[in-house]
Amino acid sequence: MRILIAGSTGTVGRQIVAQLVAQGHSVRALTRNPEAALPGAEMVVGNLTDPSTLVEALDGVDAMHLISFDGGGYQPLATGPEIVELASRAGVKRVTVLGGKDESGVEKALRDSDLAWTIVQPVEFMGNALAWIPAVHAGEVKEPFIDRRSAMVHEADIAAIAVVGLTEDGHGGQTYTVTGPQVLTVPEKVEILSRALGKEIGLVELTEAQAREKWAGEGLAADIIDFLIWAYGNTPEIGYTVVSTVEDLTGKPARTFAQWCAENAPAFA
Repeated sequence: MRILIAGSTGTVGRQIVAQLVAQGHSVRALTRNPEAALPGAEMVVGNLTDPSTLVEALDGVDAMHLISFDGGGYQPLATGPEIVELASRAGVKRVTVLGGKDESGVEKALRDSDLAWTIVQPVEFMGNALAWIPAVHAGEVKEPFIDRRSAMVHEADIAAIAVVGLTEDGHGGQTYTVTGPQVLTVPEKVEILSRALGKEIGLVELTEAQAREKWAGEGLAADIIDFLIWAYGNTPEIGYTVVSTVEDLTGKPARTFAQWCAENAPAFA
C-alpha cells in the first residue's frame, strides 16, 4: 500500500510517516523543501497551494493524508476542491485530514466527494509546551488564564488515529475528536514538567493585556494572538472533555503529559 503524506515534516506529519514506515507501508512524503529527508520515506516535492505539483506525487497512491492549511504561511487552503479532484482521478481510496477549529475548504470538498474520508480533530497539542523552553531556562512560566482546562493530546496519538484511517476499512465519513487521557490546568502542567526536568519552575499569571504585549513581542501575528486569547479565555467544552478515541481505535491508552515531558526533556535542557 502506497500512502502520500502532506505536511510530512510537521509535528504530526512526521509521526504519521514514522508509524506507517514501522508498519511496513510504502510512504511518500510530500514536502516544500527539496532538502528534507525522513527515514524510510520517499520524499517528493510539492505544494498544496499549487495542485499541479501533486500530479506526479499522486501516481500509484492508495491513500492520502492532508492538512487544511498552507504549510508555509498557515493560511487556510483555497485549493481543496482541486486537490480532492486530483486524488479521485489518481485512484486514491482513503483520505484523512487534520482538522482545525472551523471546517476548511479541504474538508468540505472531501464531504462532497466519493472518497472514504476521515477527519482527525485533535484538541490542544502537548507539543505546545515547547513554547515554554525560554521560560523554563529563566525559571518562570508566564501565562494568562492559568485555570483554563485542557485535555491536551500527544502528537503521536493524533498520528495513530490518522494511521488507522489511512490503513483500515470502516472509517470513511467519520470525524474523530482526539484527546489525551486527563484534564490539566496550567499549574498542573508546570508541576508535571518540573518533575520531569527535576527543577522547580515558577508560574506567573498574566492579564490579557500583558499576554497580548508578551506575544506581540515574541513576533506573533495579531490574528494568532486573538485566537490564543479566545482559545485560552473561552476554551470550548471539546477542549477539556476527555474522550476514548485513542484507546477505542488503537487498543492502547492515550499517552499522558508526563510521558510527553519525559520524552521531550532534552529539548528543555
